[in-house]
Amino acid sequence: QLQPLEAGGGLVQPAVSLRLSCAGSGFTLDYVAVGWFRQAPGKEREGVSCISTHGGDTNYADSVKGRFTISRDNAKNSLYLQMNSLKPEDTAVYYCAAYSLRLCPRDPYFGVDYWGKGTTVTVSS
Repeated sequence: QLQPLEAGGGLVQPAVSLRLSCAGSGFTLDYVAVGWFRQAPGKEREGVSCISTHGGDTNYADSVKGRFTISRDNAKNSLYLQMNSLKPEDTAVYYCAAYSLRLCPRDPYFGVDYWGKGTTVTVSS
């Protein structure tokens, strides 16, 4: 089954950092934009960040700007999300998504081809 695989979630205290990773399983991420979404309990899934094919274009949700950094390593067929200064409101299941596009769309849901199963991040003291 073609599906991105996320890793790196866990239970952390507020203000600490965590790095999520996503690997292409059965397909290469090199030629498409990839991104992160999250879904908090009782809320809709929301776009968190996106990065274009070669990393030249990135975008972030306002709620994570300045705290989260998206990056990719095409040689390792991997995507990352460095999350700093975590807050309780960052608690969610985080999903990796691979697009059919080379650039990040204005609508984060547009062009998503594959979804990962998600990794849970819980921020609590």
